This record gives sequence, C-alpha cells and structure tokens, in this order.
Amino acid sequence: MAAKDFRELRVYQLAFETAVRIYELSKLFPAEERYSLTDQIRRSSRSVCTNIAEAWRKRRYPNHFVSKLSDADAEAAETIVWLDFALRFGYISASVHTELTDHYDHLCSQLTLMMNDPKQWMPRNPPDHS
Repeated sequence: MAAKDFRELRVYQLAFETAVRIYELSKLFPAEERYSLTDQIRRSSRSVCTNIAEAWRKRRYPNHFVSKLSDADAEAAETIVWLDFALRFGYISASVHTELTDHYDHLCSQLTLMMNDPKQWMPRNPPDHS
C-alpha cells in the first residue's frame, strides 16, 4: 500500500525518532555547547525530517522532489559530523555514536533509493489542470 502522508514513510519515521533521541541526549551536553554543538546537532537532525516532509509535498515535480531529498541527505551527513564531535568530546559513548550514525547511514541509503527513482513516488492521480 502506498503512503498517503510523509509520516507513513519509514525513512521519515526513522529520521524523526533519531532526531528525538538526539534532542534527549543533547540535554546532557555542557552549557558552553548550547550555542554551538547543541543547537547545530538539533537543527540538522530536525532538518532531515522537515526536508523529507517538504520533498513529499513536491513529489509531483521530480526535480524538486530530488532536490529536497538531497537536502535531507546533506543534513543527515552534517548530523553525523556533529555526532563525531560529540563522541570526540566525550558527550556520547561509542555505542551511542555507532547506533545513531548507523541510523543516518540507513537513512542516507533510503534517501538515495528514493532519489534514484523519483517517478515511483509521484502521486498516482495528478489533478487535471485543463
């Protein structure tokens, strides 16, 4: 059965749950990181979700759809970098780092599959503009 809403997409669900996990973990980051690492990792992880939602709304236009998915992919990569910093500074454990980077690696793979076949995601019954 085809998804009727972006919230039904597994890629969105994983992105959302991972962003929520990052938010919870980042509450424990030191206060001096509030305006750098904490804000940046929260922003980029949430942006993965918002770009997937925006892509879904633009799926009628394959180039726009792919562009927004590409933005989501880039934000996922950025989040991985922030996770690397969090690991290096000792704010998260190696096991948490591995878990979250695995989530983003999986997300990026799913996004790539979607970008490689955008027509599969187009609405089945586009409105008649005649």
